[in-house]
Amino acid sequence: MKREILISATQREVRVAILEDEQLVELKVERPENKRMVGDIYLGKVEAVLPGLQAAFVNIGTEKSAFLHNSDLVYDEDGDDDDDEDAGEQDEADDVDDPAAEGASVEEAPEPAKKPRRGGGGRRRRNDPPKIEDVLKRGQSLICQVSKEPISTKGPRVTAQVSMAGRFLVYMPFASRVGVSRKIGERAERQRLREQVQTVLPKDSGGVIVRTVGEDVTQETFRRELETLIGQWQKINKKTKFVGNAPKLLHRETSLTRGIIRDLFTTKIDRLTVDSKQVYNEIVEYLEGIAPELIDRVNLYEDKVPLFDKEGVETEIRDLFKRRCDLPSGGYLIIEPTEALISIDVNTGRFTGKKDPEKTVTKTNVEAAREIARQLRLRDVGGIIVCDFIDMETKANRDKVLQELRMHLTRDRARTKAFAVSDLGLIEMTRQRVRQSHLHAMTEACPVCSGTGRVFTAETIVRRMERAVRRVASEGRRDALVVKLHPDTVMYVLEEEKELIRRLEKGLGFSVELRDDPLLKPDEFKMLVKGAGRDITSQYAVA
Repeated sequence: MKREILISATQREVRVAILEDEQLVELKVERPENKRMVGDIYLGKVEAVLPGLQAAFVNIGTEKSAFLHNSDLVYDEDGDDDDDEDAGEQDEADDVDDPAAEGASVEEAPEPAKKPRRGGGGRRRRNDPPKIEDVLKRGQSLICQVSKEPISTKGPRVTAQVSMAGRFLVYMPFASRVGVSRKIGERAERQRLREQVQTVLPKDSGGVIVRTVGEDVTQETFRRELETLIGQWQKINKKTKFVGNAPKLLHRETSLTRGIIRDLFTTKIDRLTVDSKQVYNEIVEYLEGIAPELIDRVNLYEDKVPLFDKEGVETEIRDLFKRRCDLPSGGYLIIEPTEALISIDVNTGRFTGKKDPEKTVTKTNVEAAREIARQLRLRDVGGIIVCDFIDMETKANRDKVLQELRMHLTRDRARTKAFAVSDLGLIEMTRQRVRQSHLHAMTEACPVCSGTGRVFTAETIVRRMERAVRRVASEGRRDALVVKLHPDTVMYVLEEEKELIRRLEKGLGFSVELRDDPLLKPDEFKMLVKGAGRDITSQYAVA
C-alpha cells in the first residue's frame, strides 16, 4: 500500500492529510485559537469531590473544570500479577481513553505503581479500591494530564496517570512494568524488546511501553530516548515547586506537525510533502536527530497551485461534512451524528445487481464496510456508532461483512471495537474519542434551524401566525396589525391561500396587513401594532 503525508501550513492554520493509495483517510487541523490539549500536563486544583460518581472536578484553567475519575488516580496498591497480554487493558467505550492516545493508542499499558506518588494517584486495585474521597480533598493540588479535550457541553477529561510519548517509547512515571505494543504480534519479539528495555530502565523509575515503530530499534537507542523522557519528567516535577498556586500549565504536548513526524513518519510512509519552507526546515532538523535515513523522503512543494488542490485532497475535505457518502457500485451511506451516537445507514441506491439479490446486498455491504472504516478516520468521530447494513439472509455473508469492517478498522490509530451483527442487522461499535470531530470543530449550529437541519414549512408558519393573531383578538384588542413574514412564506400565501387575510379580518374586528421581510428567518414571523410599530410577537406567538 502506498502511504503519503501532505502538510499545508500558513500563519493561521496547519493541515495534515494522510493518504493511502492516493485516497484521503485522515485529516488533522490545528489553529491558534483551537490548540490541541491532549497530552498537556497541568498542576490542577481539586474543586469538588463527588463520592456518588467516584469522580472529582479539577480546575486546570480551562473554561470548564476537568473531570477526573477514580480509575485514573495513582495510589498504593497490592501488586496484581496479570499476564502481560492483558495488562492495563481498558474499556473501549467513549469515556475511557488512553492518556497517550495520540502516540500510543493501541499499546499495551504497563502495570501500575506499587507505592504512592505525589498528587494522589495510578490504577485501581481490583479487589478493594479506595474511595476517591479518601484520596482527594477539595483544594488539593495534583499533577494531571489531559486525556480528552472539551467536547460539546463537557469539559476536558484528565488522568493522574501521566505518560510521556517519545518516538520509540512511552514513559509512564507512575507505572512499574514494561509493556509492548499489541501490534507487535510475535511473542519472541515482544519478549526480546521487553528485556532490552528492562535492562536500560533505572530501578523504581516508572514503567515503559515499547511502541510499534520501536520493533527494530537498538538497545542504545532505547537508552537514549528513555534518558530524555525521564529528564523531561524530572523537569516537570521540579517545576511544580516554583510555578505558584494551581492551576498552572507544566508541559505542553508537541505541535501537530512534530507529533505527526514522531508518531507516523516511518519507513512505511513513502513520501512526505510540505508547502512551507519554515516547516520543511523544522522537519528536517527534527529528523536529523531521530531518523536521518528518512530525510530524503521529505519534499518541499513550491508550485503556485496549492498543494491540496494539486493532490485532489481539497474536494474530499469539502465532502466530509456531507450526510451522504457514495459507494463505487452506486450504493451510498447516510451518516447522522447525534448527541448519543453516530448513526450510519447503508442503501443500495441505483445499484440493483443482476439476478441474485443476496449477492447484490452483500456486495453493497462489503463496500460500505470499507467506506465506513475510512469515514470514521476521516471525520474523526468517536463514541458509540451504530451501522444499519442491508439485511442479509445467510450468516456467512453477515460474517463476511463484519470481518471486512474489522480488517479495515485495524488501520485506525484510535481504539475501535466492532461487535457481532445483531438480530436486527445492526453492527454496534465504539471508537476512541479524545477531541471534537471535524464537524463540531469546523462548523457551528445553523442559526435558522438551531442545528436540527430542518425548518418549518410555509404552511406551518402561516398556521402559527394565524393562531397568534386570534390570541390578540381573544383579549379584546382592536389595534390594526402588521404581520411580517419571510418572502417565501408571503409568496405561499399569495399563491395558495389568497383568501386568508379576508377570512381572518372577518372574524377579528380589526385589519391585518401582510408584509415580506427578507431579514426574517424562513420560519419566523413578527406582529407589530400598526402606527405605533410596537412588536407584540413574544406575547402571543406560543406555537
